[in-house]
Parts: sequence; C-alpha cells; structure tokens
Amino acid sequence: MPARVLIVTAAFGEGHNSAARNLALALGELGAETRVADPCMLAAPMSTRSLCKGYRLITTYAPRLWHRVYRSTAQVDFSRQRVPLMRKAERCLEALVDDFQAQAVVATYPLYPYFLARSFADRSDPPPVFTVVTDSIEVNSAWTKAPCRAWLVTDELTRQELVRGGIDASKVVDTGFAVHPDFSRLEVLGSEAPVDPFRVLYFATPKLPHVRRISKAVLNAAPETRITIVLGRNVRLLYRRAREIRDRFPGRVTIKGWTRKVPQLLASHHLVIGKAGGATVHEAIAARCPMLVHHLVPGQEEGNLRLLEHIGGGCLAEGPDAIHRLTRDLLADHAGRWRAMKRALVRHGRTAGALAAARFILDQTAGATRGS
Repeated sequence: MPARVLIVTAAFGEGHNSAARNLALALGELGAETRVADPCMLAAPMSTRSLCKGYRLITTYAPRLWHRVYRSTAQVDFSRQRVPLMRKAERCLEALVDDFQAQAVVATYPLYPYFLARSFADRSDPPPVFTVVTDSIEVNSAWTKAPCRAWLVTDELTRQELVRGGIDASKVVDTGFAVHPDFSRLEVLGSEAPVDPFRVLYFATPKLPHVRRISKAVLNAAPETRITIVLGRNVRLLYRRAREIRDRFPGRVTIKGWTRKVPQLLASHHLVIGKAGGATVHEAIAARCPMLVHHLVPGQEEGNLRLLEHIGGGCLAEGPDAIHRLTRDLLADHAGRWRAMKRALVRHGRTAGALAAARFILDQTAGATRGS
C-alpha cells in the first residue's frame, strides 16, 4: 500500500503553501498518497483570512514594524504557549491526522510541530513529524524548538546555522527548497545564450507606483530589454498602470495575471525581479535565473537575500535607479556579469528540492513502519 503523508501548511506567506503543494506533487510522483491541508484556514477561516490580509499589508507597507513582531516571536516558548486563536487549529490538526490515518506528517509552518507534540504525548506509536523550513540562513527559533524526526532545509549554510544552534547534525538535511518537480526537468537558458532580446520577468508587488517605475527602469536600461510583468493576485489593482507601460513601449511588454507557468517563465527569461520571499528566491535559484531583489522584509527574508548573494546569483536593488544601473551592468561587456551569475547558479545546482525531500520522507517513513 502507498504511504499516507499528511502535509500541513498555512496561508501566512506564499512560501509555506508553495512548498506544501510541490511536496505533494513530488510524493505523488513517487507513489505516495498525500493530503495537503491548512488547519488554521479549516478551523477559523474568517480570522485566518483577516490575519493573512493584515500580514500582507504590514509586510508590504510597514516592513520594519513586521521585523519587530518577527523578532519578538523568537522569545516565545510555543511548547507552553497556547494562543486562543490557535486552539481550534490544534484540534483540527489532530483530527486531520486521525481521519487520514497519516503514516507521516510534514509541516511547512513552524507552529504545527508544537501542536503535534501535545497531541501525540499519550500515543505509544505516533507518526513521524518532519519540519520543512522555508526560510534560509536566518531561521527564527520557532522553527527549531519543537520535537520532530528531521528538519529539511534549503541549503548547506542554513543546515550549519541550525546545527550551531544545537540541533543534532544527523537530523538536519539539506534537500533544497521544495520547488516544483518540473524545475529538475526544464531546459533553461545557458550562460552562453544570446541576450538580444534580454527578457526580464518582473513579479509586481501591490505598491502602485512601483509597476511603472520599475518597468521603465528596465526598459530604459538598454534597447534590447523586454519585460514580462506578472501581476498575480494584484491584477485588478495594477493592470491599468501596467497597460500604460505596454502602450508606451509597444512590442516590449507582456502582461500576465495569475499564472501556473512560473517554472517555464523563469526558465525562458534572462533575469527576474521580485521580492525576497522564500518561494520566489528559490524558484529563481532552481531555474538558474539571476535575480534582483526589489523588496525585502527585514528579518524574515534577509537570509534569502544572503543566500542569493553567497551563491553569486543575485543582489539587492532597492528602487528604480538601482534596477536601471544593475540591468545596464549585467549587459555590459557582452553580458559578462550576467553570464557569471548564470554559471554560479548552475554550480549551486539546487533544482529538485521537493523530490529530494520526498525521497527522504518516504525512506524514513518506511523505516518507521518496519520498526513498529
């Protein structure tokens, strides 16, 4: 019979959901039966939606305030703390484990392993719990204090940080971020690819002025630049401004709303511009697509930028002026700097994080089943 793996996520940040969806795909390819669930959304949908909206607003418009909130959570002992809002989610999670008869539980959100530790306290043979850490290098201690079978991390630097923090090295596994399995099979632009046209993929944030300013910075950097603007959930808010850019630069601008073709878009573009969220950064790394970070949430996303800089595959570009200058620099001397970044990303070689994590989880789950 196929292994039954419950994957639990939360809507507070796209990285959690992205990792969960991609792990389910990878586990499915390997023959497992999976279920992806958000206990917070199932147990308290209205409150969770309100919190998610607040989270998006504060991280977009008041990132330094969010930084203080984020840092404060490092001092909380979640093994003792039982937030009233989360009690319903904790009961829902226990019910999900029992209803699905899960043989393993994978958490892509840091609070769930604490819930499970309480739920499993009186059980003689609970299913193993795996924590999939979606942040890099600078990992909030909320991820690391709950008991689990193993922590699956995005890179070797993050693994070293967790080990230095006191976790048994044998329990911290560098699988890479759980990107879509398609990344391991995509044909991407090579370091010697032509750069005329130079295709730039831009993931827009809700900040209204940015769409025009950043797009113009790219298009004015060189005549060979082209830009694909991905509006995502902000399509109603931003479409008119994106259309103004398309009309001003005919033949050089493509507009997309919500898309499931992110792997293919990254593989076919020379450069990506976006915020330093875990999913976006690691998808760029998997597609070997150099990245300029135009928005950074202090604390939570700083480690993602540090990893990108350590690899040599991207850098911070705060504001249109920096984006204009760096785009020009990437194209100078026959695009020498861009080609160097491509080669660095190829050397890093993290293209199959979800598949690597899925293989590890299934191997550990089979071992636990045999030993029971």
